[in-house]
Amino acid sequence: MNMKNKSLISINDFNKEELLQILDLATYFEQNPHQKILEGYVVATLFFEPSTRTRLSFESAVNRLGGRVIGFTDAAVSSTSKGESLADTIRTVSNYADLIVMRHPIEGSARWASEVASVPIINAGDGSNQHPTQCLLDLFTIRQTQGTLDHLDIAFVGDLKYGRTVHSNVIALSNFQTTFHLVSPEELKLPSAVKMHIKSNNLKYYQYTQLEEVIPKVDIIYMTRIQRERFADPIEYERVKNSYTLTKKMLEGSKENLKILHPLPRVNEISIDVDADPRAYYFKQALNGVYVRQALIASILGLA
Repeated sequence: MNMKNKSLISINDFNKEELLQILDLATYFEQNPHQKILEGYVVATLFFEPSTRTRLSFESAVNRLGGRVIGFTDAAVSSTSKGESLADTIRTVSNYADLIVMRHPIEGSARWASEVASVPIINAGDGSNQHPTQCLLDLFTIRQTQGTLDHLDIAFVGDLKYGRTVHSNVIALSNFQTTFHLVSPEELKLPSAVKMHIKSNNLKYYQYTQLEEVIPKVDIIYMTRIQRERFADPIEYERVKNSYTLTKKMLEGSKENLKILHPLPRVNEISIDVDADPRAYYFKQALNGVYVRQALIASILGLA
């Protein structure tokens, strides 16, 4: 595997073979999570936007491998609050760390950071554009639960317009024989630029506004939160915010192998009565983020 010093900004930065190599390595770390291969290495986590699972799973991944973490969790405590440019922040932090993990609310910010940094950048989410490491852990989870990534029916539900996890997943899953079931309000349909990845691979997709229609058909239901922070118009948000709530009763008649995923945090799009159902897999999905991020960090630093 030759990913040393390679930034991960978009899921397109890794080809199908590299994606599968990361997933295979993540399986190894799932079985061997505590090692000391990062001793002497420093990873900077720069979160200009709130995060719980992504930041903590990156930090857990580094700590379990014996590395050190520096960084901040709130742009207000960084020098950007004094007017420092993103480029200057990245150039400076590059002096202190071997790898930078960055989340930023502006689309394209991670790509820009990778062009000025002297160390690799991992995009932990840039606005409503992409979230490639969430995508990798989602692929890992889908393969873990289904035994394959090919010939699956996968439903993406909720905010398909602004949902960066959905965008990355659709692009990545277009490398496999996926049938896509896209469930959203009319206002939040998957952007045409993302649909082009499906079309260019001659794959099928179907669009719905009702969640109940797809439940009996699919192997994976990927629920997403309607994200208030992505809406410029609060009236539009109010109109669509409670579009879908998955309940346990709705799962009657679903496939035996069905698993329910969610990138979290959830608000009310999955009822808590689903949590104890064996088809609910979103908390194990969150744990998988540690193993996938261990694999990614080890690969980029040339340690695996």
